[in-house]
Amino acid sequence: MSATDDPSTPRTAPAPLAAAASLVAVEGLVFVLLAVAEIAAFEGEKAVMGASTTLFFMAYGAGLAVVAWAVWRLRSWGRAPVVVAQLIQLLVASSFWGGQTTWVAVGLAAVALLVLAGILHPQSTRALAAEA
Repeated sequence: MSATDDPSTPRTAPAPLAAAASLVAVEGLVFVLLAVAEIAAFEGEKAVMGASTTLFFMAYGAGLAVVAWAVWRLRSWGRAPVVVAQLIQLLVASSFWGGQTTWVAVGLAAVALLVLAGILHPQSTRALAAEA
């Protein structure tokens, strides 16, 4: 029996999966920071909109953090929400294309594509499939 076959040996995420999970965790942190920034920008007439935006950013950021942790811990259920979030991010990136916001589009798309490459990498797929 090799060390990789020993059930007492803790499995770790392969490098592509660890990188993808780390980037998703950073995305989650950014959304939580955006929620905090939104709180600071509350204005009287727009308080309801600000509150709903804050709650959405906070929930989305927390959700990204949870699925990043799940993928890091090799829980296969975390893969689908990560992929969906990155596909949505690619669509959002396309809305920033052109003019002064092109750099935002490039940054969002680059991160989404890196996460997708990491989570769909064959090593990642094998590691997540082994959990099932």
